[in-house]
Amino acid sequence: MKNPSSSLPPLFKGIALFTPGGDLIYCIDPSKKNRWHLNLCAVLQEWLGLIEPPHFLVPCYTATVDRWLDPYTGQVQTSAIASASVLRYQALLNAIFEMDDLTWAVAPWSEELCHPMVLATYRQQFPQLWENHELIVRLESTADEGRVHPPNLSPKLRFTLSEQTPTQGYVLRLFVSGHTGATERTLKTLHQLLEESLGYPYTLKVIDVSKHPEQAEQAQVSATPTLVKMWPLPVRRIVGNLEDQDKILNLLGCLKS
Repeated sequence: MKNPSSSLPPLFKGIALFTPGGDLIYCIDPSKKNRWHLNLCAVLQEWLGLIEPPHFLVPCYTATVDRWLDPYTGQVQTSAIASASVLRYQALLNAIFEMDDLTWAVAPWSEELCHPMVLATYRQQFPQLWENHELIVRLESTADEGRVHPPNLSPKLRFTLSEQTPTQGYVLRLFVSGHTGATERTLKTLHQLLEESLGYPYTLKVIDVSKHPEQAEQAQVSATPTLVKMWPLPVRRIVGNLEDQDKILNLLGCLKS
């Protein structure tokens, strides 16, 4: 029986991609035509600052639900499968896809690809995926990847949503070179500006390029300090002087005219 207050279309395909740390990004596709796995991986790369899309997650940390119309009976049918590693999230999956108490079947995918020893080989390259950022993000469309929505969860599940989930917020990265007095002054000034000027939550990650040159290369950072706004899209940056507050506020899109 269809819930009259449901926010989902009557027929759709839903794809959820988890990380080993427990973050979740998902989509709902009424057309059932888009290659959502690739899009989810690409956005997850952007969101967490990964060196490349984490395609290796797809066979191991994916759940898919399909709600379709049976041509013979005229009844809406539902099939739902999930990788063995994400079956423990069934309650969360049912909440975001509005499936009540649906029991998810184990996906018939190769267990060799999802062997813990195989997955462990990716951990050094993608350490962010093994961290829990408490993200639950819905990707609205491939044409507008900047639009994300928090799911309408029950109070029992709502605790998994973080106040820092940037539905309306900022993800920033500050690339510096070493722990110096200049770095400390830059951080102090930047934190003060963000606290006083932003009306939304923000996450600021400081990256020392002398310790993590691969992250600087991936972000195309060639000089320090560099402030990069990762979210909301588009990605923008300031290189060099971070004393100009108007320039920073303009980067964030919150400069008052």
